[in-house]
Amino acid sequence: MQDVHWTALAECGSGKLAPDALFVEGAAQREARTVCTGCPVRLACLADALDNRMDFGVWGGMTERERRALLRRRPEVRSWRSELVGTEPLLLA
Repeated sequence: MQDVHWTALAECGSGKLAPDALFVEGAAQREARTVCTGCPVRLACLADALDNRMDFGVWGGMTERERRALLRRRPEVRSWRSELVGTEPLLLA
């Protein structure tokens, strides 16, 4: 088996989406995050954004405002990856 970073499996990286389509503002974010619905690595993406305090864009189906609110509600979480995805590496056969 080969280790694969979650970004290689992301729905938004499939080439069907402009690279900056997830970095929009306001109401356009609601539409932008629909690409995350059904994405096989949505939780890994969200965990990465939360762990790295990504300030801009839609990550894992959440806007920056939603992520900030979650971080405020759960300040005790040290690793969102452990919380959302677990400790197993993402593998591709």
